[in-house]
Amino acid sequence: MANIVALGELLIDFIQVGESEIKNPIYEANPGGAPCNFLAMTSKLSHKPTFIGKVGNDNFGKQLEDAIVNAGINTSGLVKSDKYPTTLAFVHHDSTGDRSFTFNRSADAQISESDIDESLFLNQDVFHFGTLSMTNEKCKKATLKAIKIAKENNLLISFDPNLRANLWDDLERAKEAFIEGFKVCNVLKIADNELSWFTGIDDLDLAIEAFRKEYDIDLIFLTLGKDGSKAYYKDICVACPTFLEVPCVDTTGAGDSFMGSSLSKVLEIGIDNLNEDNLKEILLFANAAASIVASRRGVIRILPSPQEIEKLKATKAI
Repeated sequence: MANIVALGELLIDFIQVGESEIKNPIYEANPGGAPCNFLAMTSKLSHKPTFIGKVGNDNFGKQLEDAIVNAGINTSGLVKSDKYPTTLAFVHHDSTGDRSFTFNRSADAQISESDIDESLFLNQDVFHFGTLSMTNEKCKKATLKAIKIAKENNLLISFDPNLRANLWDDLERAKEAFIEGFKVCNVLKIADNELSWFTGIDDLDLAIEAFRKEYDIDLIFLTLGKDGSKAYYKDICVACPTFLEVPCVDTTGAGDSFMGSSLSKVLEIGIDNLNEDNLKEILLFANAAASIVASRRGVIRILPSPQEIEKLKATKAI
């Protein structure tokens, strides 16, 4: 069992669930935000998570606080703002099922250095973050402070860049934030489209080869959507298919549940004890978790139990 602290966004994901009689979209308000989705998955797998972030002191902020408390997440680092309302995200799907987001960004991007309580990093094993907490100078300074404290406390650092291009006024600044994470993390989860965007190389094998020459990261998870995932550790590369037989309803949070479940397994095994066989088992477990999440709407309140994940995992041999 590990103690895990994460910093970043906690928000309401409005996901369309239908249309009214006059063809207006009907949305369901689901608790979300990549770091808390990730933490909730680790909680399901018996780890002890703590969240650092900011919401509005409003009804949505209260809904979010209740949701993460119920998910087993320590809220000692949750700051409530009287000035800024809770951030909202609207999730849209096109005819192919691909997602796009419209953000009403507010409180989560207003976290400051003074909001970072150093005591929250004591007796922790892992620090996890992404780049949405670096989209402006205020929250970037808070994130860099948290990284510094994590390094001073010798925490394992986990990074999921989670690119949302429409939240950046300049994508070169997004690349700078990616690099900040790459330079400090021990474990990275990156999606295929993020890797291609960052490297400028469409061939994923060539992209990962170029990337690994530049950044010395202990363990890299590369997610490939319907094509499954890969893991890179030392001179080992393993690949694992996903569970296409599971119907896909909404992929929001699938990558976060993949990261939460894969990192949980790494912590159980020990990052220095990884090999080809247990990396395949980790990928299969994480793919199963992500597939189950993608078959449901929402994330934090619908995460699968370890038993559900193992049951689906058992249907595919490796």
